[in-house]
Amino acid sequence: MEGDGSDSVIAIKNIERELICPACKELFTHPLILPCQHSICHKCVKELLLILDDSFNDVGSDNSNQSSSRLWLSSPSMDKMDRINRPGWKHNSLTPRATTFRCPGCEHGVDLGERGINGLFRNFTLETIVERYRQAARAATAIMCDLCKPSSQESTKSCMDCCASYCNECFKIYHPWGTIKAQHEYVGPTTNFRPKVLMCPEHETERINMYCELCRRPVCHLCKLGGNHANHCVTTMSSAYKTLKEKLSKDIDYLIGKESQVKSQISELNLLMKETEYNGERAKEEAVTHFEELFKILEERKSSVLKAIDASKKLRLDKFQIQMEEYQGLLENNGLVGYTQEVLKETDKPCFVQTAKQLHFRLQEATESLKSFRPAAQTSFEDYVVNTAKQTELLGKLSFFSSGIDVPEINEEQSKVYNSALINWHHPEKDKADSYVLEYRKINRDDEMMSWNEIEVCGTSKVISDLESNCNYAFRVRAYKGSICSPSSKELILHTPPAPVCSFLFDKKCGYNNEHLLLNLKGDRVESRAGFSLLLVAEHIQVGYYTSLDYIIGDVGITKGKHFWAFSVEPYSYLVKAGVASSDKLQEWLRSPQDAVSPRYEQDSGHDSRSEDPGFDSSQPFTLVTIGMKKFFIPKSPNSSNEPENRVLPMPTSIGVFLDYDKGKVSFYDMDHMKCLYERQVDCSHTMYPAFALMGSGGIQLEAPITAKYLQYQENL
Repeated sequence: MEGDGSDSVIAIKNIERELICPACKELFTHPLILPCQHSICHKCVKELLLILDDSFNDVGSDNSNQSSSRLWLSSPSMDKMDRINRPGWKHNSLTPRATTFRCPGCEHGVDLGERGINGLFRNFTLETIVERYRQAARAATAIMCDLCKPSSQESTKSCMDCCASYCNECFKIYHPWGTIKAQHEYVGPTTNFRPKVLMCPEHETERINMYCELCRRPVCHLCKLGGNHANHCVTTMSSAYKTLKEKLSKDIDYLIGKESQVKSQISELNLLMKETEYNGERAKEEAVTHFEELFKILEERKSSVLKAIDASKKLRLDKFQIQMEEYQGLLENNGLVGYTQEVLKETDKPCFVQTAKQLHFRLQEATESLKSFRPAAQTSFEDYVVNTAKQTELLGKLSFFSSGIDVPEINEEQSKVYNSALINWHHPEKDKADSYVLEYRKINRDDEMMSWNEIEVCGTSKVISDLESNCNYAFRVRAYKGSICSPSSKELILHTPPAPVCSFLFDKKCGYNNEHLLLNLKGDRVESRAGFSLLLVAEHIQVGYYTSLDYIIGDVGITKGKHFWAFSVEPYSYLVKAGVASSDKLQEWLRSPQDAVSPRYEQDSGHDSRSEDPGFDSSQPFTLVTIGMKKFFIPKSPNSSNEPENRVLPMPTSIGVFLDYDKGKVSFYDMDHMKCLYERQVDCSHTMYPAFALMGSGGIQLEAPITAKYLQYQENL
């Protein structure tokens, strides 16, 4: 019996890799079974949902005023945990939206539906095996009796009904013969107590008694009668138990029967590992040799270049030295001047003439040199600058022999950054690549490069969601075929938005004019219809009637923090205004829209015509810019040129709005280059809303957040 127990302990220890959660890489804790049949810790599911929820950057979330969208949930807040656990978890702007995520085990999408975590089964079998593994790992640490007093004894068994562990004496006392407690189920010492009856997560008072063959999950009779499994093929739990147990037994018997084949393949793998180790070290030695040869060539060229520079420097310094000595001779009592002064003392005329004639020529040369001073040599070494641009480019592409694998090319038009980064690339020889490695790194403001982050990708696109706000990031990709990789592609630089992205939809309840505006079902696109009703208004033009703007706002209000959102305006649009407005200003506009477009207003500047008065406060509770006829109009400003040619820009493909509520500032961006086009102060003493207005024909499309589903949609297109 002792041998059997030892074998059991060894067997338990050998299956550790099967007991590790794919999300946290630790032993399972209260594992849940996902629809894809993989298991994951209860706490890990919560953290995955919270991370996805925070990626929407809801206005009501705690991290809306942070500059970084990345959040590590080591201790998630209890209020968010309660929202995720709550049945009937609905989508709106103030509660978590995320119900789908990728399974860490298989990378397939998992949709939990409205019940969220409550709709998942707890994997009690796996939990029991994990507990047995924990006991085997801490065999030296005994589980003590829960009832012994004052000093606890080592327990010998645990009661699954009482959820407690007992020593022999205490078990006899609390489970006497002839009583109901004597019928309790008991096992060996354990700290893992699970319920004896598995209840349905959909109908919490009903026991599980059937198995849905289509969904491959246990169900109760209410699920079959009128629930989600009404039209599915189900079988009894006994039949499912028998069938699955027979399949598992058959499969395990087959594997056990192939033990010799498995051992042979293990031996072959060991030989392959040794061969790989040897070949890897040999490849490293060859690589080092090649690089040392390059270093040798570089050192030789370095020595040659430095010698040439030193020789030129010495020659020039010698020339300067000679010239300097000549000029020093022109000083009084020195050199040529001193010599001439001594010659002038000669009284013998023939001797004086003989010497003075040559001296006269020298003095004339010295005089001319003073009049036109010219250095004997150049100080610049521009001709000795080493041009390494071509060699640097070649060295940057230095890699292994590609064996015919072409370099992937990042598609700049289809790559973008918003709440996350979407990187698309094209590979000319797509069928020849097994996988790709996407690399990205942050570029600091002083152009300091951080280390590269690597992600293995099977397709030709990837969403990266852990980027910091208002930063430059470099992206590049390389292809792999087996163990051979291609050189890296040309780097793509993208600038992230200046703040976390605020996700919202158009509000069709507040001031929405359904006669002039048409809102799509999703709520992220609105069009202005300049139809028959607008022609009827034209009758009043001669009596001073002004056609009003049709306003529409976002369905979320902003009360703190930094927020960014983006939209695009259809090229055919006649007049569109966009920006932010406070709640009280919106009420004023929506009560009397005609006043909002009277000649006294200049909305695109964020204030009316009285703003040019000397004592006017430039901070107003709204700011709207004008877009139309494929142009973007910079609002008038007393501090800058108001000439039309300086205020009219080509309309960007996508326009971003950055609101810093705490500092009371709003900015407008060209999303293609993440360039600020215009910014101004705005009064944020009330709740601020994204605001839009249309006149005539036009359309506005809100930028969709980049998610895994967004990527799948793009691939389907």
